Amino acid sequence: MTVSLENNFRFVIIGSGSMCRTYCAAIRAIPGACVTGVVSRSATAPVVPEGHPAVPVAFSLEAFADTCDAVIVTTPNGLHHEGAVAAARLNKHVLTEKPLDVTREAMDLMIRECKEHGVKLSVAFQRRMSPDNVVVKQLLDSGALGRVFAADLIAKFYRPQAYYNSAAYRGSRKYDGGGPFMHQAAHNIDILCWFFGKPLRVVSALGTYAHDIEVEDHGAALLMYPNNMIATVIASTAAKPGFPAQLHIHTDKGAFIMENDVITVWNIEGMENPTQSKGFAVHDSATSAAVKETAGHEAIIRDFIDAVKNNREPAISGESARMATDVVLAIYENRL
Repeated sequence: MTVSLENNFRFVIIGSGSMCRTYCAAIRAIPGACVTGVVSRSATAPVVPEGHPAVPVAFSLEAFADTCDAVIVTTPNGLHHEGAVAAARLNKHVLTEKPLDVTREAMDLMIRECKEHGVKLSVAFQRRMSPDNVVVKQLLDSGALGRVFAADLIAKFYRPQAYYNSAAYRGSRKYDGGGPFMHQAAHNIDILCWFFGKPLRVVSALGTYAHDIEVEDHGAALLMYPNNMIATVIASTAAKPGFPAQLHIHTDKGAFIMENDVITVWNIEGMENPTQSKGFAVHDSATSAAVKETAGHEAIIRDFIDAVKNNREPAISGESARMATDVVLAIYENRL
């Protein structure tokens, strides 16, 4: 399917919750892009930022079949496949919130339907657009950092019980897909996968310590890679008061630390700190789910529109994005 971008690129947002507000703000910052509707299961008016033009609301995507080029799916994790499949069958391109979905079957279905209908499928793992993450990825791929033997991801966030009580789907296995590994730390786990690929073996220990929910709120995982690199992942929503995520990477040339996607410590022999993150704000998941910084989302949307325009794969395709869910599922399946 091809779309003419001579006029506005028209998005419909599936889901009227808080992320609808984030995407409306991001799209408004992009010339030539607009929101023409919101699909909601219950709301009569969408959650949009103050000053954003009003948009119509409908209960099904079919109501906007003639007035959109693509959809953005912001429903709960376990419902992403429903919006994506509905859009693909109407020949609409799909950008979905992270993660791709929460089961292998749902992810397979999304990828297959989008391929069969010739539409693009992308996932909003916007932290891949953070300048320092891009630099580190390039250095890793070139071998400039030497042999990496250890990577330690620490995502110790905090959410009060009120957060989980605010919506029936929060903390549920069916709709959230899991606790902090699948939900809050998904972005960070995606970066780990983007940097190093899929591990060969996984073992984990998980528990629920501070909340009345059916999934974990704290845990640790050990990942062994084909090249014998060892990675550790700690993910939590019970770590009061909440801390910015960190990634520690150790190589035979030294080590460095990234905090909230910015290089904060750099000790690599013969190489100056390559940080380029000045002025690029990313959401800090430590204490809040509300996303106010839209620079990363704007970058994802711009790339998505360009991918449609030039008939190329988006920077974060469905196939690429599913690795994070595959790794989380392996963590859940290999508990001690």
